[in-house]
Amino acid sequence: MREIESGERLEGGRVRRHGGGRKPIGETDPELVVALERLVAEDCRGDPMQVLLWTSKSVRNLAVELRELGFEVHFTTVAHVLRSLGYSLQSNRKSLEGSQHPDRDRQFRLINERVCAAIAAGEPAISIDTKKKELVGEFANTGREWRAKGDPLKVSTHDFPSQAVGKAIPYGVYDISANEGFVNVGITAETAQLAVASIRAWWQDLGQERYPAARALQITADCGGGNGNRIRLWKTELQKLADDTGLTIRVCHFPPGTSKWNKIEHRLFCYISQTWRGRPLVSYQVIINSIAATTTSSGLKVFARLDQRDYPKKVDVTDAELAAVNIALDPFHPEWNYGITPSPDR
Repeated sequence: MREIESGERLEGGRVRRHGGGRKPIGETDPELVVALERLVAEDCRGDPMQVLLWTSKSVRNLAVELRELGFEVHFTTVAHVLRSLGYSLQSNRKSLEGSQHPDRDRQFRLINERVCAAIAAGEPAISIDTKKKELVGEFANTGREWRAKGDPLKVSTHDFPSQAVGKAIPYGVYDISANEGFVNVGITAETAQLAVASIRAWWQDLGQERYPAARALQITADCGGGNGNRIRLWKTELQKLADDTGLTIRVCHFPPGTSKWNKIEHRLFCYISQTWRGRPLVSYQVIINSIAATTTSSGLKVFARLDQRDYPKKVDVTDAELAAVNIALDPFHPEWNYGITPSPDR
């Protein structure tokens, strides 16, 4: 006030001199900063006597612990000091993939070469997988959607499967070159029969017209689920598909633990999740319409259908049936890379 009342004119039109105001707590109480850094440091995990080891490191809990250590501090000051020290609120990041297969990169390169070769030859190349299963009913769905203020959609408190209308198993087929998705929504179980039925439906509805001169179909898939590389039924069903379509079916599996790199995951499924975020999937029709409404600025188109057929979980495949599959194994990781051609008598 004395500076203002003196009427002194300061450079730049300022009314106060530089350096005024309360000093940062790091200058007035550097020991508090040291104590705070010690509380949030990673090495506290190794000390079972640390008070905050098993509690949330919220600014309020940190402020309580600092006060117990003799520092008078408010939780808002704790937040300010943490930001000044370069800390921020962060969630977990899924980046640890465990041990990597030594041939992981070589398999990635092979998949890229096979897909590029198929596209260059005018043959279809598709990425396949099953999206997360969904309960059908008035259940909460993650995400938020614009609605009138104070008027949220009301959903069930608990997600009990017994209260569901049913379950939806969206099996996707993504045409890599066309940037086009096809989702066959099953209602019983994720099986090899559902997987191949979805590929067959895509071929009949979209692929056959788009690739009328095709002689082969390139498939990229992960190693698990109904299209797992160790599933006998997967191979016998692919043989039926090859016989029905006259196509040579070529399959390349991603190494275990790397399914997130499959194109369908980040070219189709993630956008479907964005489309129905915050929207309860109360019926199969809502699921189908939401999937079909999925688009992107890059031109993604998605088609969806409901598959009400029953796909039993346990179907035995005999050694004789497996031996009848006209399969050619690649020299490089034959368990991941193989081709199935139509039977000679077809």
